[in-house]
Amino acid sequence: MKRKVLAAVLGAAMVVSMMGTSVFAAEETEAATEAATEAATEAATEAAEGETEAAEGETEAAGETVDFSNVTANEPYTFEILVKSYQSSYWQAAVQGIEQEAEKLGVTVNCTGPNLETDIADQVNMLNNAINSAPDGIGLAPNDQQAVLESLQTAADNGIPVVCFDAGVPDAPEGSVYSTIATNNYAAGEIAAEHLYDALKDKIANATEPVRIGEVNQEATSESIIQRGLGFIDKMIELVSADGKTVAVTGNDYYVDNCADKGDEASADVIIEVAVPAQSTVELCATEASNIMNKADTIGMFGSNQVSAEGILTANSNLSVLGTDPEANILAVGFDAGATIKGAITDGTMLGAVTQSPMVMGQRTVDVLTMIANGEEVTDIPTDGYWYDTTNMEDPEIAPNLYD
Repeated sequence: MKRKVLAAVLGAAMVVSMMGTSVFAAEETEAATEAATEAATEAATEAAEGETEAAEGETEAAGETVDFSNVTANEPYTFEILVKSYQSSYWQAAVQGIEQEAEKLGVTVNCTGPNLETDIADQVNMLNNAINSAPDGIGLAPNDQQAVLESLQTAADNGIPVVCFDAGVPDAPEGSVYSTIATNNYAAGEIAAEHLYDALKDKIANATEPVRIGEVNQEATSESIIQRGLGFIDKMIELVSADGKTVAVTGNDYYVDNCADKGDEASADVIIEVAVPAQSTVELCATEASNIMNKADTIGMFGSNQVSAEGILTANSNLSVLGTDPEANILAVGFDAGATIKGAITDGTMLGAVTQSPMVMGQRTVDVLTMIANGEEVTDIPTDGYWYDTTNMEDPEIAPNLYD
């Protein structure tokens, strides 16, 4: 996991120089201590220089450090691939990438997934069925990082390699997951927080009463959503605190208990309220969003994936409180793309969002499964995440990732 996070942060730093916008920034490391050996000091210096070079002008984006253009299948392999659901265009784009790459390589893929991302038991049953079919490999976008552990052990016991995409399984049985293909979701959540705070910081600084920022996460079980949600919360805590204000985190117990500092609501200048619906539907996310947006002290909202961001927009269809003027509106930022979110950004209802590359994730999943079946060594593959708004939606680095 550490390897994946570092690669993603470095890759995103490279994207900064290409895009001219603020993306993921690599943190500076402390200098080697005087007690370190000369060799260790030299190694640390070289590593730091490498990070600086990446930030200053490397053009190789994260996720392309491996050359996938030469991947070929030694045999007509068969792979089972499970997406989180079919409820959003994000997953439809991922499936499109999977099927395109399978056709290119001459392998067979069977894509399946539950109706909703909260249908955890259904996905586990599908995973067990996939294992029983004895494929050459399995691609898995896990809805619950704990619920799949037993199945992953079964896959390992039967010699079936698993590649995770979109989200990983940090506690996966040793040797069961060969590679994880995913965005650095924690850093992506931080980026959303940075852009929202930049738009709200003057309002927060001048506020004489507590103000509220809402976060809607469709669940608290998958690594990707959890990391995005916590990344947003922790970065917002950091930014608000750095400007001399106090923060409290309220709402869903998981996010409150696992954030950097939940603070004291009674004395907080800024309250971050986290909501998680009973099921991952746009309608239920809209209900949670409405509860927060109806409060007079709410000034900002974040939806951590396509479903929750669309839920915020659905809530606004009745409330009409979103916009881009912090003095008159609640400002909202989202995650992922889709026609609804893109339209809301274009017309000024939503400030902006962070998009991923689901089609690329799908393609790389088939590539990596094929490489494993060929007997080749593989590693974790970071993919890119990008902030987009009305100023850069047509940029060549952004536009291909703004799926409908």
